[in-house]
Amino acid sequence: MRLLFLGDVVGRPGRQAVTERLPALRERWRLDGVVVNGENAAGGFGITEAICDELLQAGADAVTLGNHSFDQREALVFIERQPRLIRPANYPPGTPGRGAAVFETRSGARILVVNVMGRLFIDALDDPFAAAERELSACPLGAAADAIIVDVHAEATSEKQAFGHFLDGRASLVVGTHTHTPTADHRILPGGTAYLSDAGMCGDYDSVLGMQKDEPLRRFLQKTPGARLEPATGPGTLSGIAVETDPATGLAVSVAALRLGPHLEETWPRHWD
Repeated sequence: MRLLFLGDVVGRPGRQAVTERLPALRERWRLDGVVVNGENAAGGFGITEAICDELLQAGADAVTLGNHSFDQREALVFIERQPRLIRPANYPPGTPGRGAAVFETRSGARILVVNVMGRLFIDALDDPFAAAERELSACPLGAAADAIIVDVHAEATSEKQAFGHFLDGRASLVVGTHTHTPTADHRILPGGTAYLSDAGMCGDYDSVLGMQKDEPLRRFLQKTPGARLEPATGPGTLSGIAVETDPATGLAVSVAALRLGPHLEETWPRHWD
């Protein structure tokens, strides 16, 4: 199967990059599954129902979240009726929504998507390793799922790398999100799991993590309260990872970085063209 994961969508530039490019990429590369992290899609903070529907209509099969899952209060309600919107599985029991979901491809293959949130240098939730273990044990690769994608929304690369090795051989892809900065360590781990420490963001890279530069700079220089952070408004770049899996095992056979847009060197899975 051919799988595509896109990093955190930040504001309107990120949404436009996804909605304008993803439909053609899905057809051009004959993608079986697409997952998009949408936790910064609504003005940089959270997601609304309309934006979630927009990402799904553009070609995403599932939308994952993170520490901004419920910044838009309406998410507390509509997440219950949107089975393809997935918040971190290690939120405490009773939190609205779900931390994992299975969707079927057009060919009938089953893809499990799991979202967890790290605990280092970020809002501490329940144990993400235990949460991932619970979800993968309930729907193991090669038995109940033909592919498994795990979005590890975390700050520390050490925690994300540990997650990759923890799930090596049991997931098709373990990919980090949250830092909005793409890393260059995409690879296939010894057990066959594709891994990337951070997928980067879909947004305007002429910014500070997708936000207009003036206010972040002022905060670093003056250390006083100021204006609300606002998303940058320039053209957006798609950033993520492309993975092809072995249909017999669900493990990765190829992996490639994806970056399409200004400010970063463009790259894509050329062997798919």
